[in-house]
Amino acid sequence: MSLSHRNAARSVRFLGVTAASAALALSAAGSALACEIGDFSAAAGCDGTKGVITVTDKDASGVPAVVTVFLENNGADLRQVGEQTVEGSKKGAVITFAEDWAPNAVYRIHIKATKKEKVLVDEDIAGNLTTPAEACKTDDDTTSPSPSASESESQAPSSTPSTPADTAAPSPSDSSDSSDDSTVPSANNAPSPAAQESNLAETGASNTGLIAGIAALFVVIGGGAVFFGMRRRGSSNR
Repeated sequence: MSLSHRNAARSVRFLGVTAASAALALSAAGSALACEIGDFSAAAGCDGTKGVITVTDKDASGVPAVVTVFLENNGADLRQVGEQTVEGSKKGAVITFAEDWAPNAVYRIHIKATKKEKVLVDEDIAGNLTTPAEACKTDDDTTSPSPSASESESQAPSSTPSTPADTAAPSPSDSSDSSDDSTVPSANNAPSPAAQESNLAETGASNTGLIAGIAALFVVIGGGAVFFGMRRRGSSNR
């Protein structure tokens, strides 16, 4: 075989190997970018006090996919929660379904992705979705109740002990009455101040009149004695 034929054969082989390698590379790249059920995942969570179901699409090719969520009951669809379309991304595109889920509830998530009228995915996420054992917290659970002012006052111990009704302190009127009864003799046993003053006034008045009469008598006697004494002195001088 001539040299030219050998070179031509080598060139053909090289081109064949190159074409095969390119085909394999394109096939691998196409498989890597293809949408598949493994790109999707679902989870149940809480948005504040409300329950939600989230579905994440990590399809790097960005093929639009229709996501449908169903509530299950003994392996059968009880009701459809909702349906949304998601376009995946390498980081993951997330869509949210508002659902007040109950603990340990089961949901079926169906994925259907179509590209150029070619169905790439038409199946459920494996294993379905089971919600957590605890429901989302309500407003009453998130905020601890604080006792009202009246409850605090009733629960707090009183700084001063309460006085029983039987041992209540006597009122001023009661104490004054009792003290008067115990310390001051009754009107029957002791004369009143007015009676004492009237007796003293009468006694004093009667004694004063007697003394005044006696004094007047002495004055009259003394005046007579002086008068007679002056007359005798005058007569003797004459």
